[in-house]
Amino acid sequence: MGVLAHLGHSLKDLYLNMFGGRLRCESTRRLDGKVVVVTGANTGLGKETAYQLSLRGAKLYIACRDLGKADIAVKEIVSGNPKANITSLKLDLNSFKSIREFADDLAIREPRVDILVNNAGVFMCPEWKTADGFEMQFGTNHLGSFLLTLSLIPLLKKSESARVVNLSSSAHMTGRINFDNINLNNGAYSPMKAYAQSKLANILFTRELANRLGPNSNIKVYAVNPGAVNTDAQRHVRNAVFDWFIRKAFLTPEMGVQTSLYCVLDEKLDNESGFYYENCRRVEHMLSTATDDKVSERLWDLSCDLVDLNDDMRRLFVRTPTVWQK
Repeated sequence: MGVLAHLGHSLKDLYLNMFGGRLRCESTRRLDGKVVVVTGANTGLGKETAYQLSLRGAKLYIACRDLGKADIAVKEIVSGNPKANITSLKLDLNSFKSIREFADDLAIREPRVDILVNNAGVFMCPEWKTADGFEMQFGTNHLGSFLLTLSLIPLLKKSESARVVNLSSSAHMTGRINFDNINLNNGAYSPMKAYAQSKLANILFTRELANRLGPNSNIKVYAVNPGAVNTDAQRHVRNAVFDWFIRKAFLTPEMGVQTSLYCVLDEKLDNESGFYYENCRRVEHMLSTATDDKVSERLWDLSCDLVDLNDDMRRLFVRTPTVWQK
C-alpha cells in the first residue's frame, strides 16, 4: 500500500511541477526582531529558505557542517539582500557533540529562538555511519534533528510564539521504523529504505513533540514535504539521464521552499501543531504508519535513549492526551 501510494503521489507531484498547480506562500508576515535558525543552509532549499526569511527582516543563523561553504552562502544571500542580518555557525548533525556545542553557543549569543527550520539532511547515501555509530540517514535526518530541537526547546520556550519546521518527504509513505534493526545492519540496508525510514521518523517526531508540548504551548511544530526539488541533495544518485529528468520535472529551490515558508509564516497555522503539509496545504489523509501514536511514542523513547537525553530534559516532555491533535 505504501509503495503504491508513494508512486501515485510522486506522479502527481511531477505533474504539478511540469504543468502548474504549485501554490506559493501568500503570507505577508514580517519577522523583524525574530531569531531564526536554519540548518543546512549553505546550499539548495536551506539557502533559499534563509534568503527568503532574510527579506522579511529575520535575524538569521545558518547552521552548517562546512563553515567555508556557509560563509560563501552568507555572501550570496547578502548580495541578494544587502540588509540581511545573518551569521553562520558550525553544526554537524551526524555528531551529538557538535549538536550540543551548537546549542550551547547559541544560548550564549541569544536569549531566545523564535523559529527553527530543520532543513539539513542526507539523501540516499551509501551505507555510512555517523560519528556516533548510527546509520547515516537515520542518525542525521532524525536523531540529529531530534537532539537539536530538544536542545533548543529552552530557548524556543522563551519566544512569545515559536515554530519548528521539520522537512520530511513523500518517501515516508514507503517507510517503516525498523525497531529491531534501526541501523539496517546485516545486509538490510538500502539507500531508499533508510531514507524512507528517516523521513517517516521526521513526521512521527513532529506529531509526538506536538503532543508532548500540548495545545497551550507557545511552540508549534510542523512537518513539510517540499516536493521534488532540484538540489545538491541528489548528488549520490546523479547520472546523465537523471540529470536531464531533474531539469525537466523538478522544482527550483525558490518554488521548493514555499511550503516551508507557509509553515514558518502563515497566520492560519497559529493554532495548529503536529501536522504534515505539502503544496502550502495541510494533508488531511495520511497513511496509518504516519499517525500511529504508539509507534511515535516508542520512537520517542528509543530516540531519547540513543541520544542519551538526560533526566532533566526528559522531564520537560511529559506525554499529554492526543484528543486535541487528530
